[in-house]
Amino acid sequence: MITITFSLFLVTNRRKEIHNLPGSNKRLGTMDDYFENEFAVFWISGNILFFEYKPDVVINLVAAQRIVSDRIRIQKEKAYPVLCDIRGIADSDKAARDYLAQHGSVLAKAVGILVDQSVSILMISFYLKISKPQVPTKVFNDQAKALEFLKAFI
Repeated sequence: MITITFSLFLVTNRRKEIHNLPGSNKRLGTMDDYFENEFAVFWISGNILFFEYKPDVVINLVAAQRIVSDRIRIQKEKAYPVLCDIRGIADSDKAARDYLAQHGSVLAKAVGILVDQSVSILMISFYLKISKPQVPTKVFNDQAKALEFLKAFI
């Protein structure tokens, strides 16, 4: 989603197995289905794309463009249900939110947004109502419920 040129933190050996990817202690994958930039970590597991923002991230338009771009790159032109964990976001500007509302669901079958508290759920639900996402999108504060929602779109 973001067009800032930052270095990627991928290991040279792309076939190396990775255990305990961020967000769960049950993940197992290869470098081919894991990607990290300075804003977020992305991985594919069980035909769901997991997307976890890093702690205290501030998202502006350039960052949003980079995040979308990197997410699409890991998907390799394949649509997935997406679990988007936004608990690490400290702030975002309106341009970034608008960009994500318009372009953030490209190659997404459905989106489950994982948040910390009920206030965030209300705010994001309101924003989603106004922005009208192009794919089924729901807000959760429970990862298991979000995954249950997304499994219907695998």
